[in-house]
Amino acid sequence: MLRIINIAEGTTVDGPGLRTSIYFAGCKHACKGCQNPDSWSFDAGEDWTLDKIMTIIRYNKFDVTLSGGDPLYQAEELLPLLQAIKAEKLNIWCYTGFVYEEIKDKSPYMEILPYIDVLVDGPFQIENKPVGPALRFRGSTNQRFIVPATEEELFF
Repeated sequence: MLRIINIAEGTTVDGPGLRTSIYFAGCKHACKGCQNPDSWSFDAGEDWTLDKIMTIIRYNKFDVTLSGGDPLYQAEELLPLLQAIKAEKLNIWCYTGFVYEEIKDKSPYMEILPYIDVLVDGPFQIENKPVGPALRFRGSTNQRFIVPATEEELFF
């Protein structure tokens, strides 16, 4: 079971193209100015089965974004979902308040990172939120796009 707040079908704000975005419950980062503080509670949302989530993903056939809250607080439960999404040959983006370097060599994160195509890392920092046009797929300039398989940073 995964604790999910919402699943948005066909969104364009959480990565390139139409995506199925899954918003996970629970976050301890408590970023000042967070756009979704209601997601911080680990009791928010509902328990979803892998089959229920995959029914939506298979129906839409959109690439998938994991957001929240912070999906990495459910890392152990996340592995079967990531494996199922990859079996459908879909791209996976994951937003986390953790910094890549602090999780890359630690279990259970290192087991899930190979399934994630792009990790958007780092806490939202209101002091690094740009004035004017928004950053593409990020909230603050400290957040990076990381390809965990190569440890390469992408620039948009």
